[in-house]
Amino acid sequence: MTTSQPGEHTPKPSPRPGPPRPVPHPTPAAAPVVPVAPASDPHRFGRVDDDGTVWLITGSGERVIGSWQAGDNESAFAHFGRRFDDLHTEVALLEHRLSSGTGDARKIKSAAASLAETLPTAAVLGDVDALSARLTAILDQADSAAATERAQRDEHRAAQTARKEALAAEAEDLAANATQWKAAGDRLREILDEWRSITGLDRKVDDALWKRYSAARETFNRRRGSHFAELDRGRASARQAKEELCEKAEQLADSTDWGATGAAFRDLLNQWKSVGRAAKDVDDALWQRFKAAQDVFFSARNAAHAERDAELEANAVAKEALLAEAEKLDTSDLDAARAALRTIGDKWDAIGKVPRERSAELERRLRVIEKKIRDAPTGGVDPEAQARADQFRSRVEQFEKQAQKAEAAGRTKEAEAARASAEQWRQWADAAAESLGKRR
Repeated sequence: MTTSQPGEHTPKPSPRPGPPRPVPHPTPAAAPVVPVAPASDPHRFGRVDDDGTVWLITGSGERVIGSWQAGDNESAFAHFGRRFDDLHTEVALLEHRLSSGTGDARKIKSAAASLAETLPTAAVLGDVDALSARLTAILDQADSAAATERAQRDEHRAAQTARKEALAAEAEDLAANATQWKAAGDRLREILDEWRSITGLDRKVDDALWKRYSAARETFNRRRGSHFAELDRGRASARQAKEELCEKAEQLADSTDWGATGAAFRDLLNQWKSVGRAAKDVDDALWQRFKAAQDVFFSARNAAHAERDAELEANAVAKEALLAEAEKLDTSDLDAARAALRTIGDKWDAIGKVPRERSAELERRLRVIEKKIRDAPTGGVDPEAQARADQFRSRVEQFEKQAQKAEAAGRTKEAEAARASAEQWRQWADAAAESLGKRR
């Protein structure tokens, strides 16, 4: 047996024959990597000495990874093989996350670098060279993936920023121009809900855009508040004005000056329409109050007019009876006919007014009878006296027509003055006709 001399190194045991070193196969960048159960045989990549020393065989040589004293050699292969399987699983997961895009490329790269640093000292049995190659591929692909992710993040950030800029601009437009307050307020709340769903912006940009939206919302709220405050003031003013109109209407309700009061009510109604509206319930109540006063007056006026119309119709019937009597007068005895006509004229005047639409016709028929008797042939008639009497009758007709027009227009006083003038001229006409009769 050969022994070593002092100072000589004891040679290491020769490695056992093993399979050829595997050639690393990096995963292509374009091919997705899906985690699979490792199938590495620890016997191909290591050995266990009789004293329990465990060796890992790699492309760069062998290295001791541990000493196994807990059982037979197969137990050592199984133990260190499982530890390799754990590493293999971690690498496969990193590959899957990177290829599927479900992980952050920067974090994947950091994890792969950490694993790569542990490989030279890892106490495992398996194809460490293949794991190293795969980790190197992960590191290379992670840079590209990180750049892609960065570009995607930038694109996403730009799109999200554009969305918030558009929302901020819309909010500013609503704040400056909106007058449909409810619809605009609802839209601002919708913008806020959408705003909260938009993420991924640069913090400073996001803060600046939020200040724009917040300022626009405050501006809108101030404008809306000012509008409704002004509306409230207008409603209060309208309420006060309409209360005053109600009081005026109630003061006029019992008036019997039909023409003047009717015109006053029309003026009050025009003022009511120009005042504007109070709050709906108040406005409705005030209108009912105003209308009640109006109804009292117009109901009374309509009743009075109905009574007057009935009286006027009765007068018309009476005058028609007088006309029938006058039309039967015999002109052969002019003195008797004139005396009878004067009596009929007195009764005619005593009867009073008739319906406006019948007045002209009745007066015309009376004038015809008067002219018939007046023009009846007699002895010595004074032409000047006759002309004067005719002129008086003509003035009577003129003033009666004026009275009718004034009354139709609601000018009561003017109508009364015209009727008084007509009565005066009638008296003069009667006197002139009587004088003519005495001369004949």
